[in-house]
Amino acid sequence: MRNVSATNCVFSVSGDLLVLTVATQETDGFRRFLRSAKHFNYTIKVLGRGETWRGGDYMSPPGGGQKVRLLKSALEDIQDENRVILFVDSYDVIFSSGPRELLKKFQQAKHRVVFSAETLIWPDRHLEDKHPHVREGKRFLGAGGFIGYAPNLKKMLSDWSGADSDSDQLHFTKIYINPEKRKSINITLDNKCRLFQNLHGALDEVVLKFEDGRVRARNVLYDTLPVIIHGNGPTKLQINYLGNYIPNLWTFETGCTICNENLRPLSGLQESEYPVVVIGIFIQQPTPFVTVFFERLLNLKYPKNRLQLFIYNQESHHEPHVRTFLEYHESEYQGVKLIGPEEDIDPVTSRNIGFDMCRDNIDCEYFFSVDVDVVLKNEDTLRILIELNKPFIAPMMTKPGLLWTNFWGALSADGYYARSEDYVDIVQGHRVGLWNVPYISHIFLTKADALRTDLKDPDLFESATLDPDMAFCSKVRNKGVFMFVTNVHTYGRVLSTENYQTNHLHNDLWQVFENPVEWEERYIHENYSKVLKDGFIETPCPDVYWFPVFTDVACKHLIEEMEHFGQWSGGGNTDNRIQGGYENVPTIDIHMNQVGYEKEWQKFLLDYAAPVTEKMYPGYYTRAQFDLAFVVRYKPDEQPALRPHHDASTFTINIALNQVGIDYQGGGCRFLRYNCSVNAPRRGWALMHPGRLTHYHEGLPTVQGVRYIVVSFVDP
Repeated sequence: MRNVSATNCVFSVSGDLLVLTVATQETDGFRRFLRSAKHFNYTIKVLGRGETWRGGDYMSPPGGGQKVRLLKSALEDIQDENRVILFVDSYDVIFSSGPRELLKKFQQAKHRVVFSAETLIWPDRHLEDKHPHVREGKRFLGAGGFIGYAPNLKKMLSDWSGADSDSDQLHFTKIYINPEKRKSINITLDNKCRLFQNLHGALDEVVLKFEDGRVRARNVLYDTLPVIIHGNGPTKLQINYLGNYIPNLWTFETGCTICNENLRPLSGLQESEYPVVVIGIFIQQPTPFVTVFFERLLNLKYPKNRLQLFIYNQESHHEPHVRTFLEYHESEYQGVKLIGPEEDIDPVTSRNIGFDMCRDNIDCEYFFSVDVDVVLKNEDTLRILIELNKPFIAPMMTKPGLLWTNFWGALSADGYYARSEDYVDIVQGHRVGLWNVPYISHIFLTKADALRTDLKDPDLFESATLDPDMAFCSKVRNKGVFMFVTNVHTYGRVLSTENYQTNHLHNDLWQVFENPVEWEERYIHENYSKVLKDGFIETPCPDVYWFPVFTDVACKHLIEEMEHFGQWSGGGNTDNRIQGGYENVPTIDIHMNQVGYEKEWQKFLLDYAAPVTEKMYPGYYTRAQFDLAFVVRYKPDEQPALRPHHDASTFTINIALNQVGIDYQGGGCRFLRYNCSVNAPRRGWALMHPGRLTHYHEGLPTVQGVRYIVVSFVDP
């Protein structure tokens, strides 16, 4: 148990008001409470430091007697009869305004003690009829907040002799419903939430009010501006939501005001001074671009000798990817632990083993959990998260073109996804900051201290009703650990793993529909965008256009995929693969439809060839229909060249897949009508030319090595 660091957290004196609260643990909620108090210059005294909490919680039967005992004891030391005492909970309370307004509203109540009021009666519903009726407002007493003069509070507590586990709410309720005691102590309720706003039973009444660079809560039912907001009972998610803004944590004028508070700067540290981090990598299903994942892991700007890797791989398909990464890079890291599919360890157990790798290492300060479907674009992600210095924090991850992210802004009544009012603004970057949210998945950073204390239980991922990720987030919330997500920077994306097939050699080639952004980054030449924007295109022969389109990886994968398939045509005129069964100008080739790539190839032509066609041949628009698309192989002892011919197309795309002078000698394309040749095709560059009538052409001899090209006859 972590104890509160100071008994008295005094920020400044404001008149005769003293705020008393109870906190036996220094939780995220307590730190939020203190921050809001400091913002408004309240004087705070913390009770219960060093004690074990025995007062129950909101999910168990009534409790809270420990608070009454501590308050009664504290009041004994206060002799000033004019001293006003505010007694509030702390873990789920925030101040929305300052002591001046609070005292003014207290004086306007014209009573010596004012309790917060609630819509719902608790814990004894049988006492409902004994509560005084009110013309307007809430009838029932709430014990989570009250304000009064010290002598009156002492009188109210004078006959308390209950146990720590007894109900404070029931004790104060019985005093309030007793007409004599109510009058003697001079108690009233804050019926219209002018001082206190209890959220339980009142969620529809409370909205955020942004005005003049300030943000606070407004009760729309009574048109009041409560000073103190209490997330009592099962409204912890709602107080967390309001606490993302109140008091002035985020406003339209200032943006995020806490993003630079309590940071842990890493700049200026020697490599040996960087905190040790265990990175947990989880591969639980066939996932595209795993090779790219490990490339991005290598590119993280963080000393590798301060990183330990825990890799859990449940998929045999990905064993070569993991093995290759470790073969070349394992020695660069401080340590590596690998759990493979042969060990038959379930995903939940693997998460706990990963946590334990950090918990059990005295030097480990952080655990960075990353699922393999995360595209970690920002190389500074780990540094940024550590510097934000939160017990639990995640970078916001998106999916292109969707409102999907790796966090939920709210939960439904049954614990599943619900959209918060600010979700879309956060996702679209209209609100940028640090957000306390109820659910995070795919990637997060947590402090080892949290794993060794609040999050030490072995059943964090277990639930009879919830999925493991939801169960984990529920346990983290219930332990009082805030889960923050940051969208201050752009960090990356999460891949779609739906429909990912593993029956090819290079399955990522097929991801042009499911993950088009990743597909483009992996396979489309870095200078392709300049073709359309800057006219980065050459004209080696009349009406022949030459431009970059494929990366070296794309070329390599296409060649290897075809060689892996291996069913090259014989190069004869008889060809049962085409309509009519006869090929006038045969090549040794493999058609795209033989490897199941025709839909993906048409998508490539539409997205990357058609725009260039329409730019270079004005007035012509293509739907990128093709009868034939194929990879051709030229070898000196097989088929070195191709005789002069026209193509059965409106235009043809011819992309070089390997490099002249390195992979082969000779080759190229000659256009006879113009006596013009392209003798040195560049790997990944496309030749685009008319197919019929004007561009009679031939394939020049390959004299050494093996030459590969991919050809499409478009709009036949």
